[in-house]
Amino acid sequence: MSRTMGAPVQAAVGPNGTLLRLEDLPPSDTRRWVARRKAEVVAAVQAGILSREAACIRYSISEEEFEIWQDAIYRHGLSGLRVTQIQAIKRRDRERSRS
Repeated sequence: MSRTMGAPVQAAVGPNGTLLRLEDLPPSDTRRWVARRKAEVVAAVQAGILSREAACIRYSISEEEFEIWQDAIYRHGLSGLRVTQIQAIKRRDRERSRS
């Protein structure tokens, strides 16, 4: 769907190629964040289904955490969202900031 006059997008193509709508997103009380769920949230924000701020509030995540998810997808694709990959990214970023 296209965006017209600032209207929110109702649906977009999700990370696995299926239709992604607000009601298809993970529940707000999600505790187990697998890569697919993280990718769905990032895709929804990028498509305009919900704002970054709304996603952070809905899922009780920080802006920094969302940014890490988004960056992991950009750099490494879906596999970059695995917890071990995110931990490695955080570790590298901390090491770089110390230098």
